[in-house]
Amino acid sequence: MGLTSNMNKQTVDEVRDRIARRVRREFGVTVKSAAIQQVYQAAALCVRDDIMDVWADERERSKGDGRKNVVYLCAEYLIGRAFTNNLINLGMYETYEKALEELGFDIGDIEEQEADAGLGNGGLGRLAACFLDSLSTLNMPSIGFGIRYEYGFFRQEIHDGMQREMPDTWSIDRDVWEAERADRVFPVQFGGQVEEQWNSDGRLKVVYRNAQTVLAEACDIPIVGYQSKLPATLRLWRAHAPRTFDLTRFNQGDFEGAVAERELAESISKVLYPDDSHNQGQELRLRQFYFLVSATMQFLIKSHKDQYGDLRTFADKIAVQINDTHPALAVPEFIRILIDEEGFSWEEAVDLAQRTFNYTNHTILPEALECWPAETMQRLLPRIYRIIETIDARFRERVWRNHPGDAELVGRMAIINGGKVRMANLCVLSCGHVNGVSQLHGRILQSTVFRDFYTVYPERFCGITNGVTQRRWLGVANPRLRRLVDDTIGEGFMTDWRKISELEPFAADASFRQAYDQVKAANKVEFSNWMLKSRGVEVDPAMVIDAQAKRLHEYKRQLMKALHILAIYDGIVEGRAHKMPPTTFVFAAKAAPGYKRAKDIIRLINSVAKLVSSDERTHDLIRVVFLENYDVTAAQHLVAAADISEQISTAGMEASGTSNMKFMLNGALTLGTMDGANIEIAEQVGPENIFIFGARVEELDRMKAEGSYNPRAVVEANPHLQRVLRHLVDGSLPTSDGSRFEDIYYSLAPEGGQGDAYFVLHDFASYDQVFAQVMSAYVDRDRWISSAVVNTAKAGYFSSDRAIEDYANQIWQL
Repeated sequence: MGLTSNMNKQTVDEVRDRIARRVRREFGVTVKSAAIQQVYQAAALCVRDDIMDVWADERERSKGDGRKNVVYLCAEYLIGRAFTNNLINLGMYETYEKALEELGFDIGDIEEQEADAGLGNGGLGRLAACFLDSLSTLNMPSIGFGIRYEYGFFRQEIHDGMQREMPDTWSIDRDVWEAERADRVFPVQFGGQVEEQWNSDGRLKVVYRNAQTVLAEACDIPIVGYQSKLPATLRLWRAHAPRTFDLTRFNQGDFEGAVAERELAESISKVLYPDDSHNQGQELRLRQFYFLVSATMQFLIKSHKDQYGDLRTFADKIAVQINDTHPALAVPEFIRILIDEEGFSWEEAVDLAQRTFNYTNHTILPEALECWPAETMQRLLPRIYRIIETIDARFRERVWRNHPGDAELVGRMAIINGGKVRMANLCVLSCGHVNGVSQLHGRILQSTVFRDFYTVYPERFCGITNGVTQRRWLGVANPRLRRLVDDTIGEGFMTDWRKISELEPFAADASFRQAYDQVKAANKVEFSNWMLKSRGVEVDPAMVIDAQAKRLHEYKRQLMKALHILAIYDGIVEGRAHKMPPTTFVFAAKAAPGYKRAKDIIRLINSVAKLVSSDERTHDLIRVVFLENYDVTAAQHLVAAADISEQISTAGMEASGTSNMKFMLNGALTLGTMDGANIEIAEQVGPENIFIFGARVEELDRMKAEGSYNPRAVVEANPHLQRVLRHLVDGSLPTSDGSRFEDIYYSLAPEGGQGDAYFVLHDFASYDQVFAQVMSAYVDRDRWISSAVVNTAKAGYFSSDRAIEDYANQIWQL
């Protein structure tokens, strides 16, 4: 019997009494005397108990049915709060809402007691969470593997307009959803020396000497799909030392040395993406990624042996998806275990790996296609380096035989080259399938980044467009709109992504448009209240909300938006303003700690905010808000309230995007370039329901090839743009220390030529023109709401359920 049917039998009285009893038993107080955090934990534990009962039974049952399992390998999972999501997926939200009300608590206040799990950073981590939700909803046996970060990425604080990174103490309170698995502990070895010895029977024996051992201990979290019979599992590995305290060294007075081994080991699972601008940070990242894949591969192989005995059937029962290059070392680690511990030949191990592993590429940016110094890897992971070296040497020989004398081709396709180990090349060479995350991205991979590999292995490549789960991004984020959808076309969208298309004809229904508009207005009020309560920032719900929410990177062009706001400011001050309704521009973004220019752009955005708010000519017309410490909870409030979704990356640079899908589902209209999934959104909604600007990929590629782009000429031809750029250097932008933005200025239009690597200035005039069209369209409320309804109706294709179905059919062969 499924989890939902078990829980739906519970009445409000039963749930109320269970919560009250749990408060007594956990904390020794009555509900009347309990703190709200204690009531939250008691309620969450009641939900957890029901999940755990079915989770345990179904995991055991799924082992016996012989179905193929999906293994999802990712460095991050941005899962968000679980309490509300679980209640909605279990069909128990209203029951718990009423039960808590009878106990004297508002469920909204209870929800606020749960911390956002600090296990991810941006789109990659959120995609991983959406995929696990969909795998569970579709009842596909699945398990995701990651690291249980103690402090996550970082908690962003803005002081004097500048980003400061603070520890994210998300796990300081008990996380009721975690189940520690002390029975799942695996040793992971670093450093030392490796000796390859051959026995008399011709079998290889590998001996490790002086290696450092770190223990990986499992911690499991159930991921509950909608009305699912089989929750997915998120298994996170926590690092600790085999010996946590050296009493001898302590008694000798070496107090720091007594715990040094523990500190070094536990640093692996402290922080997501430690700053790798120095050698120590880079080495720690390499330790993290190997720690993740080594523990995972050891578990998977042991589990398969225990269940099936014969490891040669591994690929028939398990499909492993490598997400980005972070877990790429899973392939050589898998080969290592098969050869060193299971007696496989080299050919057998490599063949089984290729039939097991698949690789999803998430970016074409060179800096994100990880390359490790060969010296560092050889020192830290000597056996793994030897395996990669062998894969590389054999592949080089094969390429050389087929293309004699073509040293450049060999160098481009090699895994180890120029003292670097290239993880992307390892993945493409060693995996059975390679996919991009939108149709455009898939084509770009084939024609540019992996062109040589595509020529040799065309059958390996495909594009599967990303998706987001409608349970989280409509059911949790926008319950008003979900109720309206259900009341209009009937329930079903939570499990059938095609269902919501039935909403499209209602774009022409005046009464439905009015109801839809009222939902958006109520969401904007709620967002305004939440911003004031959680961030201390006032947002006028009567204003247009124009949102750009994503990781801070130059190619995503938050800088273009900030410069355009300065252009609007100048226009108002100089009496040539756009005719536009009062608008609040919301930015939400974290910059990587070592990314100086990204942090300067955050400083610029906050300086622009201060400028427009302090000028009486503009503060009632335009406002700029920086939403500090953007996380899943903040995203849920913002996507439900936003009117405009800014998706303005340089064409060809954004692999897919998922924030565009979340905003679209909630009725925000996209203002964007023909990039990533924007192209497919435009195909779905039609050109009249999206606003597209800027150069296409082909034009930008041509200018790059010719070297013909001259940003200074663009500036000289546009007096308004000249005025905007002067703000960066003339002291008109208020900063706490009087500093200016010379670095940004000269990155755009340097005196020595080129600059503007992301074509901000090139696309600026086009953006300005289309933005004016957006503002004109917004004033025509019938047209705007009709377009918003069409966007919601066409968002079904961008469900993660559809994406998972594509993976299952095209790659995993489930």
